[in-house]
Amino acid sequence: MKKIITISREYGSGGHSIGKKVSELLQVPFYDKEIIDMSAKDSGLSADFIRKTEQNLSSGLLYTLLLGASYAAPGTGSGVTTNPQGGMNTPLADQVFNAQRKVIINLAKQGPCVIVGRCADYILTQCPDIDSKELLNIFIYAPIQDKVRRAIEQKGLDPATAEKDVKLIDKRRANHYNTFTEQTWGKRSHYDLLINSSLFGIEKSAEFIVEAAKKS
Repeated sequence: MKKIITISREYGSGGHSIGKKVSELLQVPFYDKEIIDMSAKDSGLSADFIRKTEQNLSSGLLYTLLLGASYAAPGTGSGVTTNPQGGMNTPLADQVFNAQRKVIINLAKQGPCVIVGRCADYILTQCPDIDSKELLNIFIYAPIQDKVRRAIEQKGLDPATAEKDVKLIDKRRANHYNTFTEQTWGKRSHYDLLINSSLFGIEKSAEFIVEAAKKS
């Protein structure tokens, strides 16, 4: 049986709801936005800073400088850390990813769970401490019209700009994933299952994942 399930998802595809339902059916912990608070506690960065940066672009000093200090925790200065010699250390965008990476690995080590987003599929596949035989990586997608409808109904997006917003958020997710993993977000070879949530619906998609996990 696959004990650790990662859910990558397009915005508005219902991936969060599907992941939550999978965790309920399997009676295992569910992690999505909780990872933000855990990462903030471990890294010293503010949760708000992590929330603002985790999917906005990519790694790099220029991006960190553009973000500024608005969301940095006390003591992080201009948004770029320095070593005792005054030189630049790891950019904050990279620190956010590394903090989340550590949290995700620790959660997977603790036992069966469902983890949504944050490059968890790549992180755990590359981790030597995680048995790949216990890992099931899922990608949830849906037709654009269904994603837009769900984003309007459940996320409160403005109908006039919803399609543009959905596409932009997916682009940001792809940029984030492609930068930190050097892989392609949504490419079928990176996942065990790709599911069209519009074809099955939330409940059936979750049941399908649970069945796949139990039979693997």
